[in-house]
Amino acid sequence: MISNRIGRAGRILAVSAALFVALAPALAEARAGGRSSFGSRGTFSNSAPRATPTAPTAAQPFQRTQSQPAAPQSSLNRAAPAPSGGMFSSPLARGIMGGLIGAGIFGLLSGSGLFSGLGSLAGMFGLLLQIGLIAIVAMIALNWWRSRQQPSLATASARSQMGGYGAAPPPNSNTSARMDAGQTTNSGFGSMFGGGLGSKPVTRELKIEGEDFNAFEKMLGDVQVAYGAEDLTTLRRVATPEVAGYFEDDLADQKRKGQLSKVGNVKLLQGDLSEAWSEPDYEYATVAMKFSLIDAVVDRATGRLIEGDLEKPQEATEVWTFVRPTGGKPADWKLSAIQQVA
Repeated sequence: MISNRIGRAGRILAVSAALFVALAPALAEARAGGRSSFGSRGTFSNSAPRATPTAPTAAQPFQRTQSQPAAPQSSLNRAAPAPSGGMFSSPLARGIMGGLIGAGIFGLLSGSGLFSGLGSLAGMFGLLLQIGLIAIVAMIALNWWRSRQQPSLATASARSQMGGYGAAPPPNSNTSARMDAGQTTNSGFGSMFGGGLGSKPVTRELKIEGEDFNAFEKMLGDVQVAYGAEDLTTLRRVATPEVAGYFEDDLADQKRKGQLSKVGNVKLLQGDLSEAWSEPDYEYATVAMKFSLIDAVVDRATGRLIEGDLEKPQEATEVWTFVRPTGGKPADWKLSAIQQVA
């Protein structure tokens, strides 16, 4: 008897849940970028943005992107990997060995033996010392020249706030430590035979100001409203050509289906900075944003509601990346990517 009652109760609950799901309005994804992750993040297009209090879970990788495939990088600041290899993998060690071989060949050609060109044990060490000094000077000059050519990469503080909203970094986070991670490398004779003289990659902090965050918040509203209005002119102005092209494709697909997005009343609830860095020609800022908005899909001909709610705002959390030319102003930022939070 008890088991029969439990079975009937379970069936009633299952039927009730099914009816609730069937009768409840479906959550819409009518907003710009609501259905996929797309765009580019420069050097880090294939790397997941850092988690933030606003978006503590990983952002989805891009389903649509024009960036070239590359090995993912887990951090903005990474030390250049040391060449693998044995005793003679470093330039200094190869220089010493080259000097020994050159001296031996000279001795053979002169007819006085393989190592007679060195003269004596003291002469050999003198030659080694000269070669070592020359190699050290060459390596210092080479590392200085390389450091002048490397792009600058930096992160900004996780304590930055956006548009009056923000959150403290999660427990045990250390922004300063992350900024310095991978920058310090061993140098001197201790690394002579294991990968050459270490170098410190050139980095500089990309400072994101309050005006930048205001620009991000404004762009959130401008993009969503323009998308709902099918205003391609505005979308092309505030987004990169790549992202604007994806918006155009989505709107064209919506038209083919006879549907129309109703998006409005956009309000930023919380936002914080995930990453900010500079490349030779462009600067990037990746921001996690939680916002509310009217998000619905209606029939284009009749106005009948298909998905979402025309009166009750819905909440969404996404990760947006903005780009501008290096040294640009807050007004120069453009939307470069949108990623959904997994």
